[in-house]
Amino acid sequence: MHPLKDCCNHIVAVGRVWAAILLTSMFATGCTVGNTSEASHELLRLDLSDQQLTWIGRQVYRNECASRRSCLVHWNQGEVFPSLGIGHFIWYPVGVEGPYVESFPSMVEFLAERGVALPAWLPEAIRHGAPWVTRDGFLRAEGSDERVEELRQLLEREQAAQTAFLLQRARGALERVASASGDPVTTRRKIRLLSETPGGAYALIDYVNFKGEGLAESERYGGVGWGLLQVLETMEAPRSRAGALPAFRQAAAEVLTSRAKRAGNPIEREQWLPGWLNRVKTYRQPES
Repeated sequence: MHPLKDCCNHIVAVGRVWAAILLTSMFATGCTVGNTSEASHELLRLDLSDQQLTWIGRQVYRNECASRRSCLVHWNQGEVFPSLGIGHFIWYPVGVEGPYVESFPSMVEFLAERGVALPAWLPEAIRHGAPWVTRDGFLRAEGSDERVEELRQLLEREQAAQTAFLLQRARGALERVASASGDPVTTRRKIRLLSETPGGAYALIDYVNFKGEGLAESERYGGVGWGLLQVLETMEAPRSRAGALPAFRQAAAEVLTSRAKRAGNPIEREQWLPGWLNRVKTYRQPES
């Protein structure tokens, strides 16, 4: 055989061996050939049964409202907006802007897309803002304003649809949060391990609704956020599925405590933080 041809054949053979080794390594480590973004997206799905989703909705309702109907339309002391629904979705009043991501208008739009009958006045109000400008004004109107009762009836009746909205919101947040992380691969693994259990899925869904994604620059004190991104980055990498939820619970408590310490308003440390920490303690697997 010609020396040059022999050399070329040898190079081709070596290349095939290395290709085989590379493919074997990729399969062994779980790497995927093809569209890596699609593969990553598959890791971040939240697939829940109807029973699990109902349980999560009840947990959120209990966290936000102590399962009380009157609390479905409420205005917390120290806040500049009313909170509505089982998830206490934020709705800024007419002419008021705030640092937190508003969620009630998106939830109402979700209900409308599902064909839910809304109070006749609500679609127009959503375009402008909540009709009560201050907490004192809301409290004075609460017993006489028919709109408050109409909203409570709607939100009590459509609890399942609100839970579906919470799920949709969390699903949309997971990839954004993972992509914004300083270590997307590790963050995706944490999310995947959490999402594989009902308690972990509940923690992800509730925390996104409770304290947001952690991406908005306005939701920071001294440049430090308190959303899902910050919890996942603080969270110790679990070795197994069983260790994921306790690690998330501990990280969430650390992040919320850090937020309260940085807050300019002492109400966060003195009144809100104990309730936040009690809420985090509910991030457990459902009792069988």
